[in-house]
Amino acid sequence: MIPLRDQNPSRSTPAVTRGLIVLNAAMFLYELWLGPGLKDFMFSWGLVPARLPAALEVGGESLVWTGLTLVSSLFLHGGWMHLIGNMWYLWIFGDNVEDQFGSAMFLVFYIAAGVAASLIHAYTNLGSRVPTLGASGAIAGVLGAYAVMFPRAKVITLVPLFPFFQVIPLPAVFMLGIWFVFQFVAGAVSFGQGGGGVAWWAHIGGFAFGVVVAKVTYPFRRRPESYAEVE
Repeated sequence: MIPLRDQNPSRSTPAVTRGLIVLNAAMFLYELWLGPGLKDFMFSWGLVPARLPAALEVGGESLVWTGLTLVSSLFLHGGWMHLIGNMWYLWIFGDNVEDQFGSAMFLVFYIAAGVAASLIHAYTNLGSRVPTLGASGAIAGVLGAYAVMFPRAKVITLVPLFPFFQVIPLPAVFMLGIWFVFQFVAGAVSFGQGGGGVAWWAHIGGFAFGVVVAKVTYPFRRRPESYAEVE
């Protein structure tokens, strides 16, 4: 299933969401500009799970540098489709979540979700020396928060009903719930295999983080009501 848009207009300008999209796109263009130096750049600024245990033992500068990659890796992508897919989800779902938290807190939430997702991915792939790249863990946090905040908001979704495709409005909790179940099943199948590929457990961890934060912060958010339920 591919979400096309949601029927849930934001009540404020999503400055941070737009800024994150621009920053990710700019970083990807910088990656392309690097040419032959890209591989070294990815290993330096991507998250390499095997480095975390070693950094914890050594501490000091090594721990700080490895810790920085938990954040820097959120702004790197492995290809055009990787970038476009992530930014598409952020564009659709980020504005409403930002409006609920407020821009400053949304940025803190986004980074925290990405770091939490990266840590869970690293924990499930401790021996991997493959750099982990992408904003998908942070965006999964946004999806989890959206599912809690706007469960009945309609998401216009392209659904494959073979041999045809249909565009169907689905409740957010249903559409995102199916997305999460797919991530969980794929993560369970790939558990312990290590190596490259999709960081399923980063998606799972990020989504769970978003759900928990959205529930815990309910009394403190700017607009606790669902826009989809307001006339």
